[in-house]
Amino acid sequence: MDVREFRSHFPTLQGDDVPVYLDNACMTLRPKQVIDAVQEYYALNPSCAGRSVHRWGMSVSQTVSRCRRKLADYIGVKQAREVVFTPNATHSINQVAAGLKWKQGDIVLTSDREHNSNLVPWLKLKDKGVELRTVPSLADNSFDLEAFETACADAGGHLRVVSLVHVGNLDGVEIPISEVSKIAHDHGAIIHVDGAQSAPHIPIDVEALGCDLFSFSIHKMLGPTGVGALWGREEIMSTLEPICAGGGTVSSASASEYSLRTIPDRLEGGLGHYAGICGTEAALDLLSKYNMHDFATQEIRVNDIISNGIKDLPGVEIIGPQAASKRGGICSILLKDLDIQNVGILMDEVGGVFVRSGLHCVNQWFEPRGYMQGSLRASAYAYNTEEEAKCFVDTFTEIIEGLSGGV
Repeated sequence: MDVREFRSHFPTLQGDDVPVYLDNACMTLRPKQVIDAVQEYYALNPSCAGRSVHRWGMSVSQTVSRCRRKLADYIGVKQAREVVFTPNATHSINQVAAGLKWKQGDIVLTSDREHNSNLVPWLKLKDKGVELRTVPSLADNSFDLEAFETACADAGGHLRVVSLVHVGNLDGVEIPISEVSKIAHDHGAIIHVDGAQSAPHIPIDVEALGCDLFSFSIHKMLGPTGVGALWGREEIMSTLEPICAGGGTVSSASASEYSLRTIPDRLEGGLGHYAGICGTEAALDLLSKYNMHDFATQEIRVNDIISNGIKDLPGVEIIGPQAASKRGGICSILLKDLDIQNVGILMDEVGGVFVRSGLHCVNQWFEPRGYMQGSLRASAYAYNTEEEAKCFVDTFTEIIEGLSGGV
């Protein structure tokens, strides 16, 4: 892909003092098209969808409908009504966990390297008699299919849900969801996928993945904050109890009872983030002009330069497989005897390199291993260049050698 052309869409990447932005697993930058779309909503037609019938209201209703269809197309969904707007992937996962009907003794399976958003909602079900079990990863953090199949069998007839991250925000390692889905279904479970780190970076086809539910966030794929999405098969979505009910979620209501509307309305309680949805449509329109395979290739190219440039430095350990090709655009680094937060601050002060330092909301992986500081994480997107990768290596090397006494 033409990385320079792609970069031209982003105001924050223009000018003379542009930082090396490598914090994309947290949040991507926004192109001008998205910024303009949000501003135009407030300036030209600041109204509600599905309520007012004047021209502003109708315009917003049409935008919501178009954007829902585009989100469905983006992840390979035929029925747009199966896609629900949420504030973020965390909300989507909570909607699934709290919305399903549970029985005492039901079991949920996750991995041992989940974001807290795909861990805590399941732990909260303990009061309902639901047990959460985790599948240990292999030594390099790759998914252990054999251990997973054993865990499914051990659950007997009590396995209800398998909920797994698609691509880990800890290490960029991808779980083979299509194989997992078959095993889960063979054991009578439904499978939910946390796609927050996969949807922005690789082609997604939920039918090919074989999953039943898929959650993702728009702020990680060029769009505004406060917008996410949940897709699920209609027979599942239609039975979820909404965690935010009222307003447009009901078809009728009295002082004694109510009835819910069909999807997607039943799961979209309250006023929508219409400015965010306008920005989401603009982000999808821009992404549709590119090939997501090219995005993934560019991110691996950047990560390869970073990984090879730092792997032999003293006290440095990269989490996950050695090959950058198995970690996508993420390089998460453990540092022996150095303050992670301090190094993160110095990366900005010394070289203008923006990275993430900390636990990355994956406490369950770091804390049992005694890595209470977490890691330093560089995460690329398709607008990152090879020159930026080399800048990271040079800056990081200078800092590590300086803090290590020039070793």
